[in-house]
Amino acid sequence: MLFPTMQFGLFFLVVYAVTWGFGRDNVARKWFLLLASWVFYAAWDWHFVFLLIGSGVMNWWVADRINRTESDGRRKALVALGVTINLLVLGVFKYYGFFVEQLGTLLDSFGWGRDLPLLEIILPVGISFFTFQGISYLVDVYRGKTPVARSLGDVLLLMSFFPHLVAGPIVRASHLLPQFERTPKLSREIVCHGLVLIAWGLAKKTIFASELATRIVDPVFFDPASFGVVDLAMAAYAYAVQIYCDFSAYSDIAIGVAALLGYRFPRNFDQPYRATSLQDFWRRWHMSLSQWLRDYLYIPLGGGRGGLWRSCRNLLITMLLGGLWHGAAWTFVAWGALHGVVLVIERLWRAARPNAAWPAWVGLIVTFHVVLLGWILFRAEDFTAASTFLVSLATHWTAPTLVTPMILSLVVVGLALHALPPRAGEGVAQLLSKLPSPATALLFGAAVLIIEAIRPEGVAPFIYFRF
Repeated sequence: MLFPTMQFGLFFLVVYAVTWGFGRDNVARKWFLLLASWVFYAAWDWHFVFLLIGSGVMNWWVADRINRTESDGRRKALVALGVTINLLVLGVFKYYGFFVEQLGTLLDSFGWGRDLPLLEIILPVGISFFTFQGISYLVDVYRGKTPVARSLGDVLLLMSFFPHLVAGPIVRASHLLPQFERTPKLSREIVCHGLVLIAWGLAKKTIFASELATRIVDPVFFDPASFGVVDLAMAAYAYAVQIYCDFSAYSDIAIGVAALLGYRFPRNFDQPYRATSLQDFWRRWHMSLSQWLRDYLYIPLGGGRGGLWRSCRNLLITMLLGGLWHGAAWTFVAWGALHGVVLVIERLWRAARPNAAWPAWVGLIVTFHVVLLGWILFRAEDFTAASTFLVSLATHWTAPTLVTPMILSLVVVGLALHALPPRAGEGVAQLLSKLPSPATALLFGAAVLIIEAIRPEGVAPFIYFRF
């Protein structure tokens, strides 16, 4: 069930009406939201609802055992058990085929080729997000950063809540569980903020991301050898806009939908293409994931303790594993390695020249094009396609065939969005909150109708659904 569809619109209207119909009965509200979330997930494949429930039950039980155990050794064993089970679930569904293929290649290189059991395993939508959420809950309970959930239902709802279920943001238990314990409330400001985020997310997904994907990104990356430098370069820039608009649109709609139900999600994007260093980029891009990697991978590895070189090692490992998290392919590992190496270079440079600085515009241009190079690896099907793209970008001096004024306008406007005031959306929401409710509803309805009239036919799945 995709956000920008009539099916989801009708689903959400029912959920919204029933949810607020419970009044102060917060227990009934939560159980209804849990059932609605399972219906939402079942729209893709109902079989995997049982995987989602099983994962929630396991994380609830392990966290409860950790909370009841006083022995530090047993607590460590329990959290290790829970994290291992979460990673095994993720590994089997997401990485089984990849690792079997790599093992087969390795055995063949030694002359020990064997017919390995290669199973066709369907990847459950959003498995990376709900397993990471389960891991963070267990670790935070173990660390004492969040109290154990009061009930199994709260843990199930934490992991299944439909706005963030399939593509984030990764909402921490310490952020969401306390909200589940309170009866949610609405205000005009919250409603207007939610409506602005939903409308803005719909526009970014259905106009910018969809148009750029179908008109230039997909054709060029499908066969890069058939296009010239201008088409290739524009496709790279277009993909940078597409993936930002696509993923930030999902986050915007998720945050907006949650707000209309009375729950607050953290911000997930903060104009990432205005970053002046790669470190700054990761403070702005998919912020819930970068913070998760910092807190549950980089810091446990040792973080910045142990000196400069160890911190660089830990940073590189974190980014390599962050790349692998995105997909079972070497191109994702290479994407993570590129970011890791550049982050290490930045850290070494700051250590060697702490007082050195270049103009902000230089940092912005260099950082953006490092990110752009990474996006080529990220989007390419394999290394062959990526190398063909890069070689053709330097050698195919032929006339453009796909670049049009519309594509150019979408790319320019998509990048120019990062020059807007950082909290422009909140400003629009404040203005709307001062209008009468009928006027606000009319403006939101008009915005949706305009977006519907402009956007192309059909809605492609969000890019991060496959992660």
